[in-house]
Amino acid sequence: MIEPGLQIVTADAADRVDITVNMGPQHPSTHGVFRMLLHVDGERITAVEPFIGYLHRGSEKLCEVETYRQIIPLFDRLDYLSAFNNELCFVLAVEKLLGLRVPERAAYTRIILCELNRIASHFMFFGAFGIDAGAMTPFMFGFRERERIQQVFESVSGARMMHNYFRPGGLNLDVPDDFVDNVRSLLPVLKRGLEDAHNLLTGNEIFLARTKGIGVISAQDAIDWSLSGPMLRASGVALDVRRDEPYSLYERFDFSIPVGDEGDCYDRYLVRMAEIEQSIRIVEQAIADFPGGPFLGAVPKLIRPPAGECYVRTENPRGELGVYLVSTGERRPYRVKVRGPSFVNLSAIQQLLVGSYLADAVLILGSIDIVLGEVDR
Repeated sequence: MIEPGLQIVTADAADRVDITVNMGPQHPSTHGVFRMLLHVDGERITAVEPFIGYLHRGSEKLCEVETYRQIIPLFDRLDYLSAFNNELCFVLAVEKLLGLRVPERAAYTRIILCELNRIASHFMFFGAFGIDAGAMTPFMFGFRERERIQQVFESVSGARMMHNYFRPGGLNLDVPDDFVDNVRSLLPVLKRGLEDAHNLLTGNEIFLARTKGIGVISAQDAIDWSLSGPMLRASGVALDVRRDEPYSLYERFDFSIPVGDEGDCYDRYLVRMAEIEQSIRIVEQAIADFPGGPFLGAVPKLIRPPAGECYVRTENPRGELGVYLVSTGERRPYRVKVRGPSFVNLSAIQQLLVGSYLADAVLILGSIDIVLGEVDR
C-alpha cells in the first residue's frame, strides 16, 4: 500500500532527472584550483559550467610597474612547469624592440634548457595522467626523470623551478664548466626513462580502455577553438611554431613534429611522449655544436626600448605562448599581454566533456595539461 504524500517515480521520469555535481577547486578533483559544475543525466555529462579565477594574481598588470629585468620572475610563475620557455618568450619580445643581437652561446644554452624543460614538463604530465587513469607508479617514474633534469637546472641557475636566468641579450650567468658533460650524460638516462614509461603505460590494456576514443576533438574543431601544442597536433594538425615560424636558432636543428590521428586522450598522451624523443634529438644536436664565446650581448645597463610594440610567439610545452609588448620609451613597459596556451586550450572543455561519462571527466581535463597559474594570470 502506498502511503499518502509519496510520489511514484516511473522509469521514464527517472531517465529525465538532472543532477549537478561540483568538481574542484582543489587538486584531488581537478588539475589546480579549477572548478567545474557538471550536469549529469545518470552517468552522462549533459552540460558543463567552468569557473576560473581562484588563483588570479594580476601578473600582466604587475608588469607595468616593474622594469624589464624585474618582469622575468613573473613569467617564471605563470606556468611554473615551463619557466625557461616562459622567460624565453618575454626576452625575445624585449630583444625585438631593442634590436639586440644574442650571442650564439646564449642562444644554444636557451634552446638546450627550453627543450629539457619541455621534457620535464611532459614527464610531469605522464605522472599526473597516470594518476588520472588510476595508476600510482607512473607518478614515481615521471618525477624520477624530472628530478634528474631539475638537478641540471639547479646547477645552471641556482633554482629548481623559478630560474630568473634568461636576460635580454643573453643570460644572467655563463653555464658551469661541466654543463656540456652533464647534459650529454643525462640524455641516455632520459632515453631509458622514456622507454620505461612506454613499457609501463603505453600498451597497458586498462589505460587503453580509459583513453582511446575518449575526449575526441576533430582537427577542424581544434582549429576553430584556436587550440595549439599537443592538443592541436593530437588532432592531426602538424603546427609547431619552432618549425613554422622559427625563433632563436631552431632553424638549425632537425626534428619531427609528432601528430595524432583520432584527437582523443590517448593521442594527446602519445604526442607528448613522442615530443620527449624529439626534444632529446634537439638537445643532442645543440650539445654536439655547443659554441664558445660570450654569454651576453651588448646590452645597456638600463633597458629602455624605443617607443613601439611587438608580438612574439614561441612553442611552450602546452602550446603557443605569445607576448604582446608595448613600450613608450620608459624603463617600464606600458602594456604586457600574454596569450597563454593553457587558457586557450581550456576553452574547449565544454565540447570535450559534454556527452562523456562522469568517470572520464578527470582524464579529459588531465589530457589538456593545464597550469592554472597561467590560466588565472
